[in-house]
Amino acid sequence: MGFRVLAVFFLFPMVLVNAQITHPKPSPFSTVEQDIGLSKVRIAYSRPAVRNRHVFGPQQDGQKGLVPYGRIWRVGANESTKISVTTDMSVMGNPLPQGTYALYAFPEADVWEIAFHTHTEHWGDGRKNYNPKEDLFRVSVKPQSIPYHQENFLIAFDSITHNSVQLQLIWARTKVSIPMTVDTDAQMEGEIAKQIAENPTAQTYYEAARYLQEQGRDFGRALTYLNKALEIGGDTYYFHRVKSLVEAGLGDFKGAISSAEKSLKIALELEKDEFVRMNEKNIKKWKTKL
Repeated sequence: MGFRVLAVFFLFPMVLVNAQITHPKPSPFSTVEQDIGLSKVRIAYSRPAVRNRHVFGPQQDGQKGLVPYGRIWRVGANESTKISVTTDMSVMGNPLPQGTYALYAFPEADVWEIAFHTHTEHWGDGRKNYNPKEDLFRVSVKPQSIPYHQENFLIAFDSITHNSVQLQLIWARTKVSIPMTVDTDAQMEGEIAKQIAENPTAQTYYEAARYLQEQGRDFGRALTYLNKALEIGGDTYYFHRVKSLVEAGLGDFKGAISSAEKSLKIALELEKDEFVRMNEKNIKKWKTKL
């Protein structure tokens, strides 16, 4: 009898521990991902809300700022914000190797310091455990006032190209933009060389040519690739379409018109209306250059 009572006595606290209620967090967790060329940036963070409070800076109307000037901020809430990059990148001239980092900010009225930090296990801002010597680097950026209210803290990406992006921190009426770059051209040249050396198809040559055409460079090489694509894969409206753009880039408007007419004919047969319109527009434009 005594043994059974003792067993129940030790079991009961365990039941209490396991019966905890999971509460919704006031600053919900979120992730945002963005492709930049062949690279990807991922940010994991929590999103606090303004809730009629004063956010940045010194005391205002009797309210202390949620994010005081001159102090470290975790760029969100709860655990530290993490930024991950799948390839080597650069932030305002500072190398950011492939990997995961904690993101911190040191806001001031006129300038913010943004720290890319190598220690990712701190809770929140790390408090006394935060060591500036573990920063990979810091950059200085100017905060901007925005003409609208952002209730929940937001991390977003804008001004996206194959080689760059603006990482944006937006809350209340303040926005900070951090430019990031990546050498997609070098990655693409490596990928093109690899695919053409191994087992190239018509699509391989077409994709390589299309990339060069979109970048506005190496039109001669792009034309060689397109001729190879047509030789292997036969006539397609999109092969001839890109070939016409490359020929126009080389100043060969007669050749460009001929390729566009071939693309137009196939597009009409396949009822590819968008390509019909694009080809007709370019043919009309290029005829004025003859």
